Amino acid sequence: MDRRTVVKAALASGAAVLAAACTGPGEGTPGGGPGVPGNPARPVAKITAVPAVDARDVPVRQPVELRVTAGTFTDVKVANPDGKAIQGVFNADRTVWTSSEVLGYGRAYTYTALATGSDHEPARLTGGFTTVEPAQQVRVTVNPVDDATVGVAMPVSVKFTADVVHKADVEKALTITTSASGAVEGAWGWLSDRQIDFRPMRYWPAGVDVSVGANLYGIDLGGGAYPRADVTTKFTIGRNQVVRIHTPDHVMNVYRDGARYRSYPCSNGLDSDVNRNTPNGTYIIMTREPHAVFDNARYGYTNVDKKWACRISNHGEYIHENQDNAAAIGHTNNSHGCVNLLDADAKDYFDSALIGDPVEVSGSRLGPVTTSDVMDWLVGWPEWKAKSAIEQ
Repeated sequence: MDRRTVVKAALASGAAVLAAACTGPGEGTPGGGPGVPGNPARPVAKITAVPAVDARDVPVRQPVELRVTAGTFTDVKVANPDGKAIQGVFNADRTVWTSSEVLGYGRAYTYTALATGSDHEPARLTGGFTTVEPAQQVRVTVNPVDDATVGVAMPVSVKFTADVVHKADVEKALTITTSASGAVEGAWGWLSDRQIDFRPMRYWPAGVDVSVGANLYGIDLGGGAYPRADVTTKFTIGRNQVVRIHTPDHVMNVYRDGARYRSYPCSNGLDSDVNRNTPNGTYIIMTREPHAVFDNARYGYTNVDKKWACRISNHGEYIHENQDNAAAIGHTNNSHGCVNLLDADAKDYFDSALIGDPVEVSGSRLGPVTTSDVMDWLVGWPEWKAKSAIEQ
């Protein structure tokens, strides 16, 4: 049939026009038959969005993505409730736009996308969505703090003000990087539902810088709780200093880089009462206190003020001055668990100590006390790795 015959048939019969009007969407010639009155061109370009139009409870970490098929984008804008556009980028051929910033909790966003199809016709998509509204926003802290210089046994500790149910999701969002020339093997371990620590398999190399990232904002902790913000820290590992105490020897030895640096006579926990022993295990210097006040109603003393006190556990043990016990220091173990030093020695050691220095105790009848929230070195490496929520 030639062109004249087609024109003639269309003019001669209303039935042909009726048949064209009954053609369903997506059927027939793309564009819907240009030139026919009452049947405007329909663009071939199709725009889709994730999140979809009118989506609710959208995770804030989910990127916004708009795609166009059979065309290219001319403009995309995704705006927050204040009308400010969020950042995003196109791919090389401008068929995909992806947001590059995290969204806010409980906020309504709108998007407008414009494209030109391969048929040179414009296409448009408008819509909006709302993000998840946490039932509780949880504060997260990380230790050591920025710019701290700490000892070679210092763990990294991330703490939450609410219980974490989805532990594996949290753990996957935590990162450790160092300036060490080689890899530092270590692992994260959950000490409670509100605390996860990182410790190296062996002590940190001296002098390295450590950076910690906790990219937690937007992660569902469980029960509608979400972190309030990401947290980070950068700190430095100081010189390698290790305290070693073999309790029967009544001597506290301090080592620097593996060589003995100082030796101080000491008195440790009373040998005859296991409950007063200085417990075995590897502890760390937790605090440095020029003055500390000791109370123990069980053993009948209160408001005992001692100087140059370095806490080594939350079980109650310190390294501190006890000049009142000078006759026993270096000869007899008779303390209530603390390591007693003479005044001058306690001050000398105090001035040399860093938070995070390891204190290795042996020779006691009392085993490691693991009830403290700083017990990272009191278990072996396989047991520590088993505290991870991620299958090894």
